Amino acid sequence: QVQLVESGGGLVQPGGSLGLSCALSGSIFSINAMGWSRQAPGKQRELVATITSGGSSNYADSVKGRFTISRDNAENTVYLQMNSLKPEDTAVYYCHATVIRDTSGRHYASDYWGQGTQVTVSS
Repeated sequence: QVQLVESGGGLVQPGGSLGLSCALSGSIFSINAMGWSRQAPGKQRELVATITSGGSSNYADSVKGRFTISRDNAENTVYLQMNSLKPEDTAVYYCHATVIRDTSGRHYASDYWGQGTQVTVSS
C-alpha cells in the first residue's frame, strides 16, 4: 500500500505564510501527478494546485500568484508554499498523488489521498 503523511498546517494571521509538505511511502514504482486540494466547512472540495512528474504546475485562480507547488521526486514529497494568506484560504488541505505500482511486472495506477491538515487564517 501507499501512505501519504502531511505536515505543516496551523494557525496564521492574514497576510502571513505557511508551508505544507506531504511525504509518500510504501509500494511505489513511480509517481505521476501530485497535488493539493482543500475543503472549507460547508463547501465542496476544491483543487488548489497540481504538478506533473516533469514539474509543470497549475493553480486555481483563487491562489495564483500566492501559492507555489513543488516536488522532490527523490524524496517522493510534494510541497505547497502559501503566501499572502487570506481568511478565505481557511480549510482542510489534502495532498494527493497518482502512484504507479509494480505488481509482478505489471504497472497499475491508483490515486491516493492524505488525511488532511487544517489551515486556519485568522487574526
